[in-house]
Amino acid sequence: MIHVYNLHKRFGPKRVLNGVSFEIRSGETLAVIGKSGSGKSVLLKLIVGLLQPDEGWVEIEGKRVDQMNRSELLEMRRKIGYVFQGAALFDSMTVFENLTLGLYEHGERKVEYLETEARNRLTDVGLLPNHSSGNADEFEVSWQLISTKKPAELSGGMRKRVGVARALVGSPEYVFYDEPTTGLDPVTSEQIDSLVCDLAEKLDVTSVVVTHDIFSVWNVADRVIMLHDGLIHFEGEPDALRSSSSPIVQEFVERYNRTPVS
Repeated sequence: MIHVYNLHKRFGPKRVLNGVSFEIRSGETLAVIGKSGSGKSVLLKLIVGLLQPDEGWVEIEGKRVDQMNRSELLEMRRKIGYVFQGAALFDSMTVFENLTLGLYEHGERKVEYLETEARNRLTDVGLLPNHSSGNADEFEVSWQLISTKKPAELSGGMRKRVGVARALVGSPEYVFYDEPTTGLDPVTSEQIDSLVCDLAEKLDVTSVVVTHDIFSVWNVADRVIMLHDGLIHFEGEPDALRSSSSPIVQEFVERYNRTPVS
């Protein structure tokens, strides 16, 4: 479980978070919503220790992130998979190299293990057929095709899936998604929403989805937090968000909802 206590963060004169407290419960999918600039991505970076809070702290499994030394931070981050906005793949690397870079930098050099991990994660996100029940030759052909491609050769949806697969390498307990459907058409967005749900159930991970896409919230979230003016303006289940009488919530829902695909 992750606990966030009274987080404050400012950049120069701009106050982004002004005392945010909540918890991320084991096994849930929590959506964090809010307008651009409301501090959603900053919040994720504070949780994983990429930024330091001005006040307050984050506890992951009972340990304060701001008090961890370098080795403790590295160990903690191995429990967290991070899906960056826009996938953030390295253009000069193949899909295989993008997936295994983190393992390689942590000293893993066994090619057989690296390939097994990459194959399993690409299977998890639907870019490879399930080799345990399918044709072995078909699987190998698919593996050779996808693993050797560069990001520029992939569609937007495929790049997103590779970004998710990279986050799953090492079997994390938590997966953080930063705007996973941004820039995608409605059909591909629904596919990514379904992937988030499938992975949460199949891999039993705790998920945090930062988004301004309300339809994604209806699709994936067990619980929702809305940031506004540096504070939590709403916290509750999606049905409560849908029926909220708050003008701020109503305006957000109307502005950022997208038409579902029939």
